Amino acid sequence: MQWALTLAVIAVGALTIRPMGFSGRGLAVAALFVVNSAALLARRLPEHKVPRHLVLAWLTLGTVAAAALIGVSSSGTSYLFAFFLAGHIGYRLETKQALVLAGACGLLCGGVLYFHLGPGHHLLPWTLGLTTGAPVLIGIINRSQRQAVRAAIEAAESAERAARAEARTAVLTERGRIARDVHDVLAHSLAGINMQLELADALLDTGDLEKVREATNKAHGLVKESLKQAQWTVHALREDALPLVESLTAMLASSGHRDVLTVTGTVRAVPAQVTQNLLRIAQEALTNAARHAPGADVDVELAYAASSTALTIRNGPATRRVNAGVGSGMGLIGMRERVALLGGTVSAGPVTEGPHQGGWQVEAVIPE
Repeated sequence: MQWALTLAVIAVGALTIRPMGFSGRGLAVAALFVVNSAALLARRLPEHKVPRHLVLAWLTLGTVAAAALIGVSSSGTSYLFAFFLAGHIGYRLETKQALVLAGACGLLCGGVLYFHLGPGHHLLPWTLGLTTGAPVLIGIINRSQRQAVRAAIEAAESAERAARAEARTAVLTERGRIARDVHDVLAHSLAGINMQLELADALLDTGDLEKVREATNKAHGLVKESLKQAQWTVHALREDALPLVESLTAMLASSGHRDVLTVTGTVRAVPAQVTQNLLRIAQEALTNAARHAPGADVDVELAYAASSTALTIRNGPATRRVNAGVGSGMGLIGMRERVALLGGTVSAGPVTEGPHQGGWQVEAVIPE
């Protein structure tokens, strides 16, 4: 639209502004017409490629040339250049500069017509010259709308980038959660199975078939337990909301620890993510207790406070021989990662007093 109007003004001016020639006054009119046309065509230059001080200089020159063209021409539509330049002044310059330059444009054009400077346009009222700066208001409005649209686009692009980053973070977080779940189910189980099979292989050389059978039976038991834990893990991954107390009780029972759960505070529903992570921490702690303290008593406490939920797992010292084995080292790291995602804390260390003295304790506190 702007491009079409610019070409239309130049075409109408070329057809109506007189005199125009190659000598005397006609040459002056032609030269000023070219300057005005160039100033008007320059509005198509990209804003980011023209320095602000050059914009101010070019529009100031165009304003002076528009007033001069009104003065030297004897007829035609030379005043249109001043009107359209004033509108572009409002679009390109800041409000204060635009108003000053548009005011100067109106005073120059009005003065030319009022004092009859030059030979032409004596029939035009001087008040018309004063109004040549009025289109600056339209330019200012257009600039404000452009800035508002640009700000909206930038805000939308920023929101889209933030959404993509959030989605990527969510994917990475979910990958980490699945990795921890796989570790909890497979790493400990496979390590235990491998340990029993290695023991059975070593016992074959001694010829003690009874102990070999015992080791293989333990390996079979670990396989069954691993399958049960895998099924439970798949269920936990698919389930939106698990009842914490009931799920924790079932887990303890499947691990051979019945009636060891103590619940304090008022039981309430907690977010599914909190439930899943507390169950995973309990599973990790129970597996470690079975590996490093076989035969030890286990005590589990679930405490509902006003602003947090705490899970504590304690075990006493081992009552049977501990089979040497090397863990993955990821257990405690996984616990800390789980709790950190929920803004909570986890601590693990030896029990120094009470019935479980000499054992181990893991405590996770998750705020709500």
